[in-house]
Amino acid sequence: MKTLKLTAAPGDEGLRLDVFAASAASTLTRSAAARLAEEGRITVNGRSAKKNYRLGAGDVVLVTFPDPEPSIALPEDIALDVVYEDDDIIVINKPAGMVVHPAAGNPGGTLVNALLAHCGPSLSGVGGVLRPGIVHRLDKDTGGLMVAAKNDDAHRSLSAQLKQHKVSRIYHAIATGLFNSDRGTIDAPIGRDPKNRKRMAIIYDPAKKTRNAITHWRVLERYPGFTYLCCELETGRTHQVRVHMSGVGHPLLGDLLYGGGRTGFERENSQYIRGQCLFAKELQLTHPRTGEQMTFTAGLPGNFVALLDKLRKRTAADTTQ
Repeated sequence: MKTLKLTAAPGDEGLRLDVFAASAASTLTRSAAARLAEEGRITVNGRSAKKNYRLGAGDVVLVTFPDPEPSIALPEDIALDVVYEDDDIIVINKPAGMVVHPAAGNPGGTLVNALLAHCGPSLSGVGGVLRPGIVHRLDKDTGGLMVAAKNDDAHRSLSAQLKQHKVSRIYHAIATGLFNSDRGTIDAPIGRDPKNRKRMAIIYDPAKKTRNAITHWRVLERYPGFTYLCCELETGRTHQVRVHMSGVGHPLLGDLLYGGGRTGFERENSQYIRGQCLFAKELQLTHPRTGEQMTFTAGLPGNFVALLDKLRKRTAADTTQ
């Protein structure tokens, strides 16, 4: 990560921060400087500043450039929890905390790097050099089942199944608050949050770029202040379960990006909470070569089981008082 130090001269006084940065750094355009400022990568006198900040003489500006995106993913010897594998597909139980494919800030240590080492050159190339074999994704902090394609025919088949909503993905989640009904469906379009580019949001404005999103949910257990849910995706949008649950007033426990907040329970059990409490537990698909209907399931990870145990014990204690 490269950092450039600039000092505003008397003649720079009154200039906008993005204009100054672009003029002082030959590698920056004004739009790129504005984007870096919005991302918090430009500071003035040690503090983040907005792109339209007006400079004073002597202001010290630090511009931090993100690491360049890798041009190709490389094999890395990383252990994988392989649930199923044949010549066409491989089903992985991805741990929470693992990024799916290389990108800026995560050039290695990803699922793709591990798959390249495990599968060798047999992975599908349809996803490109950074995403070979990848037909769908899980968020970094969401663990659970994913399928990858080991050849191009399998990739095209799985992609078509996903597009036609013929792949069933079932998640287990712990949401904040209590649901009045035992089951329901959230049908709400999702698009990029115009106020925060790191978030997605429910957006009904037809003028905005959105995609339809449908989540079916049912209650598995209720506890004081929390609900254990099973969520089945009819569509597969970025952050879909997280956005939909937040949109109906029940953000997932531990999901700070979407309002999961920090509750007393979370503070008491922080060792078990590694981001949003969401796990991809079941995956159903049609095998791309044989046409066989296949169902894969994975056991909940230890931290998730521990949280449920804590919630159940707390519920039992409340009922005996």
